[in-house]
Amino acid sequence: MPVFKPFEYSTDLVDVLASKIAADLQRAIDARGRASLVVSGGSTPLPLFRRLSNIGIEWAQVFITLADERWLPADDPESNERLVRQHLLQGKAASAHFSGLVSSDSTPEAGIALVAEKLSHFPKPFDVIVLGMGNDGHTASLFPCSEQLTLAMATEQLLVAVHPTTAPHARLSLSLSALLNARQIYLHIAGESKQQVLEQALVHTDTTQMPIRAVLNQHKTPVDVYWSQK
Repeated sequence: MPVFKPFEYSTDLVDVLASKIAADLQRAIDARGRASLVVSGGSTPLPLFRRLSNIGIEWAQVFITLADERWLPADDPESNERLVRQHLLQGKAASAHFSGLVSSDSTPEAGIALVAEKLSHFPKPFDVIVLGMGNDGHTASLFPCSEQLTLAMATEQLLVAVHPTTAPHARLSLSLSALLNARQIYLHIAGESKQQVLEQALVHTDTTQMPIRAVLNQHKTPVDVYWSQK
């Protein structure tokens, strides 16, 4: 079972989780010379990004990428890369090395090899992965509605092109095996509805209905769930 860490207020959660992630990264740098951080997009992690950017670690030795990305230009309002550049790669974290999950190709299928090559130099296992969770139980871009879910769950390849039917835009996502190739996973969620989704995910084991179950119900990689009520 994952470790569940509840907070009443998101500000308290962000302070604790940012400090924990920063310590994990610095510990990796001290031990191996470099560290890798995988983050997720959306609005929930933005306060966490801003808090992290103000913590003093050896950011020049940290390599950052995304768990998934919409196949959009990096400056598009719906781009996860744009959020990372605006909110995380600032202040003390401005010297970190960032590699996005998009290329100039017209489709994620066409660009997947180039993106995988860009990520080939990242320290692996990834030192820290921060995931979110949708109300349908998806994480990264592993959607229950996607025809590519079976491949994403089974492949040993790093990346999978995904075309969800319940969310906009084609996407590129880390595969399940890539997500689990980590020293630590943090699931960052907020609100009563997400707590209910989490409880439902922990009750059953069908990963096709709720792909987040494949992350929660495994024994390879430690998972800590950080949840705030408000």
